[in-house]
Amino acid sequence: MIEKIHNWEKAVVTLLNLDGWNLTHTGKGSESWDAIGTTPKGQECVIEMKFRNKYYDTKILEKFKHDKLIETGKVALYLVNDPKGNYMFWLNNLEGLKTKDIYCPDTTLWNNKKVLKPCYLLKETDAAIINLNEEVKSGVWDSYFKTKEKINKKNS
Repeated sequence: MIEKIHNWEKAVVTLLNLDGWNLTHTGKGSESWDAIGTTPKGQECVIEMKFRNKYYDTKILEKFKHDKLIETGKVALYLVNDPKGNYMFWLNNLEGLKTKDIYCPDTTLWNNKKVLKPCYLLKETDAAIINLNEEVKSGVWDSYFKTKEKINKKNS
């Protein structure tokens, strides 16, 4: 599972680099973030990424993670991907965040224990960049395969 997450992180780094960022994936290291580098405007930055299978209207960020990102003195970014879309939060610009204690998975990979941790619940509207997934009723290849199916039926 962790390897799959690292592959998603690497894919995001590659896509952002195509858009003028200069990032390096750090996900396998001991840092508290998944990528480090510079923004398209040349500002040093760190990025924490989360890939969620379930949609929530608020995005959870552990206070510990937030503080580690801010303490770098770089632009601190938090990217959340969920079934509804992608949300990029510029943490340095968020003010008045209030903590809420939430049961979160323990950081130990070999147990499923949950631990009460102080967290921030970020509103989607506070994201600096939002890319929502569009609901596609038919895929790009659907008409091709329907046409091919009709031709095959005629030739049978």
